[in-house]
Amino acid sequence: MDPVRNPYAPGAGQRPPELAGRDRELRQFEVVLERVASGRPDRSLVLSGLRGVGKTVLLNALRSLAVKRAWGTGKIEARPDQSLRLPLAQAVHAAVREVAHRHRDPERVDEVAGVLKAFALRTELKDRKAAGAGRWQPPTDVVAARGRADSGDLELDLVELFTDVASLARDLGVGIALFVDEMQDIAVPELAALCGACHEISQQGAPLVVVGAGLPHLPAALAASKSYAERLFRYVAVDRLPRDMAERAWTLPAATEDATYEPQALAELYRLTDGYPYFVQAYGKVTWDVAVDSPITWSDVMQAAPEAEAELAVGFFGARYDRATPAERDYMVAMADLGEGTGDAAVTTADVARLLERKPQSLSPARDGLIKKGLVFSAERGTVAFTVPHFGKFLRAQR
Repeated sequence: MDPVRNPYAPGAGQRPPELAGRDRELRQFEVVLERVASGRPDRSLVLSGLRGVGKTVLLNALRSLAVKRAWGTGKIEARPDQSLRLPLAQAVHAAVREVAHRHRDPERVDEVAGVLKAFALRTELKDRKAAGAGRWQPPTDVVAARGRADSGDLELDLVELFTDVASLARDLGVGIALFVDEMQDIAVPELAALCGACHEISQQGAPLVVVGAGLPHLPAALAASKSYAERLFRYVAVDRLPRDMAERAWTLPAATEDATYEPQALAELYRLTDGYPYFVQAYGKVTWDVAVDSPITWSDVMQAAPEAEAELAVGFFGARYDRATPAERDYMVAMADLGEGTGDAAVTTADVARLLERKPQSLSPARDGLIKKGLVFSAERGTVAFTVPHFGKFLRAQR
């Protein structure tokens, strides 16, 4: 098969040619946009799931829906070592630019820009350096507001900034949508401030929504930051695709290139990928390149599988494994051994300690380091699980 015509797209956050299995989420968000723009209350949204299930792809697709409805949008990717204030200012600035040019009152636009500038200027110097602020400056052609979004209290300042920005969008009959990827990496105090601001904005009925995406423990982290967070957001668990949707992700793009699959080939692809979207694209791409002609056969899939596994071992699994320290690698190998035969389900930290013949307290630095690096997560106290599907299988195969 012609590799130039290969219709599959394995990549971090790269939208596949067929966004299969996410129709329900897209329709629900369209309803949210319509309701909020018309002044009806609705909840912001949080997507959670393992790595490789397409959270970022879905986040970007939701943003596209907002753009099509002329909303102002902005997006950030949270980092554990970065304060939230400046990245949020950048995202809000992008959203304001998308609506400001349609506004009939330039003075009102400048007033909101002044509030945004005041908010951004409250960023501490160390946080500006960490965020690489030299590449971005708040609006320079307006005077920073005084006494508005500049108190230094993040929650209070966000409420005032969100209120003014949402009001600007309301004048046009639209809203503001802010998208936060890797939301679990926001520090707890700032996560609480963001929740508090969203709560206040929701009570005001202001046309502003926040859409977050993160690892499976994100809902628990939000609930820990603010007790009402479980009612503040609508939570969507983004998971692997059922077989019919995975087959759709393979067959529809292939059909655009006048190619088909034999049923046995599709069955084997699903067995190998378990329906995880990143694997669906990765195996689909390699299988296409291996196949000589259409229809693509079971033999093509079997020939492609080792190459696909090798590519994943380097780019998807290996890159993450290499980030871990020796002690952290020992911890993950123990998790993999304990998870064999269970689909790499969560294991207890006590069992990991017993297998390594160590005291649980002595393993806390390794566990905490893995959590900080986003390699494992703890959905319940005393348990850990991999953030990456098939990671245990990969580790067991390295022996």
